Amino acid sequence: MRQEQFLEVIDRDEAERRFHAALDLRPLPAEEVPLEHCLGRTLAEDVYAPVDVPAFDRSNMDGYALRAEDTFGASEQEPRRLRLNRETIASGMAPRLEVAPGTATAIATGAVIPRGADAVLLVEATDEEGDELVVRRAVTPGEALTFAGSDIARGELVLHDGEALTARETGVLAAIGRARVLVRRRPRVAILSTGDEVVPPGAPLALGQVFDSNARALADAVLELGGEPRPLGIVPDDGGALERSLAGALGHDVVLVSGGTSKGPGDLACRVLSRLPPPGIVVHGVALKPGKPLCLAACGKTPLVILPGFPTSALFTFHEFVAPLLRRLLGQVEEQRGRVRATLPLRVNSERGRTEYLLVHLVPADEGLRAYPLGKGSGSVTTWSRADGFVTIPQNTEFVAAGTEVTVTLLARDIEAKDLVFIGSHCVGLDVLVAALRRRGFTARIISVGSEAGLRAAKAGACDVAGVHLLDPATGRYNEPFLDESVLLLEGYGRMQGVVHRLDDARFAGLDARGLALALPTLPGVIMVNRNRGSGTRLLIDRLLGDVRPAGHSNEVRTHNAVAAAVAAGRADFGVAIETVARDYGLGFLPLAAEHYDFVVPRSRRKRPAVRTFAALLGDPETRGRLRARGFLVDEGNGAGGVP
Repeated sequence: MRQEQFLEVIDRDEAERRFHAALDLRPLPAEEVPLEHCLGRTLAEDVYAPVDVPAFDRSNMDGYALRAEDTFGASEQEPRRLRLNRETIASGMAPRLEVAPGTATAIATGAVIPRGADAVLLVEATDEEGDELVVRRAVTPGEALTFAGSDIARGELVLHDGEALTARETGVLAAIGRARVLVRRRPRVAILSTGDEVVPPGAPLALGQVFDSNARALADAVLELGGEPRPLGIVPDDGGALERSLAGALGHDVVLVSGGTSKGPGDLACRVLSRLPPPGIVVHGVALKPGKPLCLAACGKTPLVILPGFPTSALFTFHEFVAPLLRRLLGQVEEQRGRVRATLPLRVNSERGRTEYLLVHLVPADEGLRAYPLGKGSGSVTTWSRADGFVTIPQNTEFVAAGTEVTVTLLARDIEAKDLVFIGSHCVGLDVLVAALRRRGFTARIISVGSEAGLRAAKAGACDVAGVHLLDPATGRYNEPFLDESVLLLEGYGRMQGVVHRLDDARFAGLDARGLALALPTLPGVIMVNRNRGSGTRLLIDRLLGDVRPAGHSNEVRTHNAVAAAVAAGRADFGVAIETVARDYGLGFLPLAAEHYDFVVPRSRRKRPAVRTFAALLGDPETRGRLRARGFLVDEGNGAGGVP
């Protein structure tokens, strides 16, 4: 590339398009590393939990495990008395005795809840008198205990491919027993500083010289993003020395050069780059302030970026052009920066022809936030480090008047709401859909409250999508009869509901679901685990049982996994859950009903990008195949494939 082509200034988006077109942006290969070396790495796999966390129903406090109904009506004035079992359950100990009606067992915080108990009463609300427990307060079923799988359920998707691992995520990996993890290889980033005036920190500083702050800041920025910085030192303003240093740096995944992008006689980096193998320089000059002299190049498929020498310009252009590149190489989701509204308290002049990123402090005021420009220029070392965010001023704007309300893009406080909020019935099929949604750049939160509550939320516009499986007994149809004009229905998938039980429990041999319901009054000691009222599954259970109320009927949990976990652990003997979960837990399954699990969308939210992407996923063949593999009933014509 000839010198006269330098500083052909183009806009930011065109510069990024040209740069990416010259590169191979596929994620780097994966490698397996020990858990203790995972901090700061990027996952290269979706991680599913092989166990429940907690692995057993446990007590949340020191007290007594008992049956809640035995405490009803208890008070200081009218206490209840229970017989104490001859056992104290310590942490790590397996209970030996069942809590029968009218009895209680002493239990420590974190210990396993014994069979028969459905609540824990704290020590302070009791007295021991001989072999009796004096109960001075009533408790409700489920009080002061945590159910198995309520934190993490076996088979649950707990971490996503492309997720950066902090201490929170490594703690999750340890909790599910992972000792080794598949992560992306770190991008190796060579960092060169140029200029006779640049000296390393700690060296004597002569007049006209500056300490090399850029190399340190860039190396740490690479490290923060999950890369592996390789500082290669300072190269003087000598063409031959710089050419040799660049040739040696080309074995890295990315090469960064600080300084050498302007047209002055002492800046050689771009001229040296122009002599490297093609494609060479693809951009030299971007209509940005700060960052106009940025140079983007490639040698083969290796990206080379020559950043401006001024610290603020260097860091700003790094985060605009290099950080997204490193995230792509790591397979991470594109960064979503937070934004807030604020008022500029004074007039700001801007240069026509360049998009300006005005770095600001945010200051709370009675009427909201105010955005004060730092105003120190691109040569300042502290401008970037002290800024809260920046205001984007369009390239043809000469000034922004005082009192103008502006949008501030946050630099570090980039916490944003999830792109998509699900409220409704629990289903492990959502894990498949959320994983696919994330691969398309959207985040989601799932709140399991049952079909009826989810439908109410959708009608009130309080969520983006509600998962429902409500059967109308009058028509025999699922979900559609419950809609009104405020919502739309997206066809989801089918799933089989049934009674789950332990395979070695002979009491269930030869029975089907309805036969079990008829036999319950004659089955000795059978305990059930119920679902929460308002869920579609609870409606199925109520129809199955009729007026029969087995032991454990008041023990309500909110997910299919919690039902299966209780049965698998022996705390309960049966419950109703979907076949997929029964299979995950190795339980017996008595089919009860094939049902439609569909999605309700508020009309007011149907055009949101995340909602439309979610709807398209329901008709996507690959996603349908993943649902099929998890045991859901998905026909070739099944799935919405779009929002009306």
